[in-house]
Amino acid sequence: MMETKNIMIVGVGGQGSLLASKLLGHLLLTQGYDVKVSEVHGMSQRGGSVVTYVRYGSHVASPVIDEGEADFIVSFEILESARWLPYLKEGGQIVTNTQQIDPMPVITGAMSYPADLAGKMRGAGAKVDAMDCVTLAREAGNVKAVNLVLLGRLSHYFDFPDEVWQEAIKACVPEKFLEVNRKAFALGKNRG
Repeated sequence: MMETKNIMIVGVGGQGSLLASKLLGHLLLTQGYDVKVSEVHGMSQRGGSVVTYVRYGSHVASPVIDEGEADFIVSFEILESARWLPYLKEGGQIVTNTQQIDPMPVITGAMSYPADLAGKMRGAGAKVDAMDCVTLAREAGNVKAVNLVLLGRLSHYFDFPDEVWQEAIKACVPEKFLEVNRKAFALGKNRG
């Protein structure tokens, strides 16, 4: 019996978190796990905060992850990883894009964007793997492939062989975007 593992995918609406969670769910199902994926919470259409839960194990009762339960937080935007930090369990891992998307209070001038968020999260005891996924996605051929760059990076923390990830990509990504997404995954995976 394997204990349930919890992955939170967080970001801003329209960044591709749904494809990331669908791909992860597919991959885990093919490996024989019971998987629960929750749909998006938040203002996904308006650039608001979006969260998707992916839970897997021998038997998963609920798709919801509570504070202090996430083994991984995969974040499309660094302020979102900081916002959801209370959900990370002790010893948990954050994999985050360093991109900054100004939330409404910053846009209106009511607040300024916090500096050195990766450093602050590390200071709070979190393990943080932060990288510029936008540049890598652009290098792969499409700035929207940030989700696959992040999944490539996340693959470092799992024991699944590369072909398992490649099968999941093929199953979840439309044929015409396959090459770009495979490149984005490889760039995330192989980054130093």
